[in-house]
Amino acid sequence: MASRIVVRDVDAGYGAVRVLHGVSIEVRDGETVALLGTNGNGKSTLIKCIMGMVRPEAGEIFLETDGVRVDLTRKSTEEIVGLGIALVPEGRRLFPKLSVEENLLLGAYRAGARDDIAANLAFAFEAFPVLAGRRRQLAGSMSGGEQQMLCIARTLAGNPSAILLDEPSEGLAPVIVDQVAAAILELKWAGVAVLLAEQSARFPERVADRGYRLEKGEISPA
Repeated sequence: MASRIVVRDVDAGYGAVRVLHGVSIEVRDGETVALLGTNGNGKSTLIKCIMGMVRPEAGEIFLETDGVRVDLTRKSTEEIVGLGIALVPEGRRLFPKLSVEENLLLGAYRAGARDDIAANLAFAFEAFPVLAGRRRQLAGSMSGGEQQMLCIARTLAGNPSAILLDEPSEGLAPVIVDQVAAAILELKWAGVAVLLAEQSARFPERVADRGYRLEKGEISPA
């Protein structure tokens, strides 16, 4: 199915504080799009708008699949995840007292993925082979880089059609960054749409097809 996520003329913020001003972007299936900007320019706010965590004050956000539009601004975060749009948030939010495999199974529990749990777990382990040998290890005992890999792998286990990555390379050793880049390229070949938010262009330029830059809540040429 041909699909895309469209953000059009979105204003959003927190209370009286306006963060986004007329923002428009588009991400199509099989495409990796970079969203560049330093902290405080609105990257995370835009991602939260797409995921239903922040409601836009103006504009529209929709998922279009074969010409059928779904208004994401009228959906809960749970419903948006159910549509196959997944978030890998900044900060490596895992269940530290659960094992690697248990964290992955939680990611695979999405209704649209339950029938293919074994295949989806295999894809997650293929993307990050180091995790396969650590199925029983507690997530909280892993290094920061390994936890980031697990965060992305948990998302892959849910068989998403689109993934939003909020600064996935932050604080990672170069060898781990290489593995994350390889996983994102695998997603491209699998037809998954990827929105990659980063402060610097160094990592996105390795994997992104094109990009946008957010400055003071507005889109400028990337």
